[in-house]
Amino acid sequence: MEHAGAEPYSDSDKPSWPPVTIPDQLGHQSPTSANSGASEATSADQSAEEAAPDPEPTPGSALLNELRAQIAKFVILPSPEALDAVALWVAATHLQPAWQHAPRLAVVGPAKRCGKSRLLDVLTETVHEPMLTINTTPAAIFRSITEENPPTLLVDEADTIFGTPKQAEKNEEMRGLLNAGHQRNRYVTRVVGNDHTPHRFATFAMAAIAGIGDLPDTIMDRSIVIRMRRRAEGEKVKPFRSRRDIPALHDLQDRIAALARSLLDEAAELEPVMPVEDRAADTWEPLVIVADLAAGSWPRRARAACARMVATEVEAEEERPGGARILADIRRVFAAQREADSLSTDEVLYHLRQDAEAPWAEWGRSGLDSRELARMLSPYAIKPGNVRLADGTQRKGYMRNKFLDAWRRYCPTVHPVDAGPTASASG
Repeated sequence: MEHAGAEPYSDSDKPSWPPVTIPDQLGHQSPTSANSGASEATSADQSAEEAAPDPEPTPGSALLNELRAQIAKFVILPSPEALDAVALWVAATHLQPAWQHAPRLAVVGPAKRCGKSRLLDVLTETVHEPMLTINTTPAAIFRSITEENPPTLLVDEADTIFGTPKQAEKNEEMRGLLNAGHQRNRYVTRVVGNDHTPHRFATFAMAAIAGIGDLPDTIMDRSIVIRMRRRAEGEKVKPFRSRRDIPALHDLQDRIAALARSLLDEAAELEPVMPVEDRAADTWEPLVIVADLAAGSWPRRARAACARMVATEVEAEEERPGGARILADIRRVFAAQREADSLSTDEVLYHLRQDAEAPWAEWGRSGLDSRELARMLSPYAIKPGNVRLADGTQRKGYMRNKFLDAWRRYCPTVHPVDAGPTASASG
């Protein structure tokens, strides 16, 4: 993965891949939804990027191609971008000392037999220092993590840990460990020995977590998410046989590790231009750096995978029953009511329950009610109040301008709102 003749990422004479994208607009910006001048500039930048040739591939590019082919031999990933991401993530495990953040790989699927465990089989033979954590306690895990040479955690059947609220509550320490380990220098303190001396334990380590259904939101937010699917008729994979297949995977693992050792210092210094921002950028940065070191088509493909997969998760978050889903559905209600300045609580609830594809008609014992609605909106600083309706009457309800900031931040792909500052109003 040598980066021969590398120039600083800040070099203004070199085109970037692609320009930083505002998360609110990932994959959803149309010429009519943005300033025309900005759109023309962006189009010009994209044309320049598309015209720019890929850098000359390094030996690392060939290794990544080989790794990608080996993974595809045994598992069908949901998209070419997901396959690229998994290959880059595996290579990144061999450079963990270089990273500030340790991205999680969330391998999730809606049902059994989607290939989740088979993917973990392949990862076990290719990642750096694999540590399987089936039925392993959090105490055993953080006592196995060293700052100098952290293992790669591989957690299968995560639905038995986080699948129900009761299970999640019981395993809160495991969730906290997986969250803390995403960032360097996050420790857990425990007393050890007969004299109960406080001792700090490192948590930083890359982790792949597989299970049926989504993981807790805090883990998903720190993950490259691979949404597995059951194989369709005609989709074929090679059976995984330990005696036959592990030697070849170990040989590839050793060659990746050897090249990674020679690139450790260079990897630690790189600060690539990212197509996303904030935590998504932190999570994807190691994979993009690996791609840049490999060169060839990998820098372009890594950024494409990053932008598309992050955008997919933004959309998925808006559709989850909790969290941003309620904001997204209320956004649709106001849009259907011709952007009324205010709606009564009863009107909002009526329209929410009328949506056959939404969960609100069956929410709780008798559908979503005013108390539960207020509770769900409270984290977004949105509260009901006395509002004046179009017919001149005054009732308890919600003012549209109270939602504007939350809509822009948490459900930007649903009926975009004006980009101006949120109007202040009392309610």
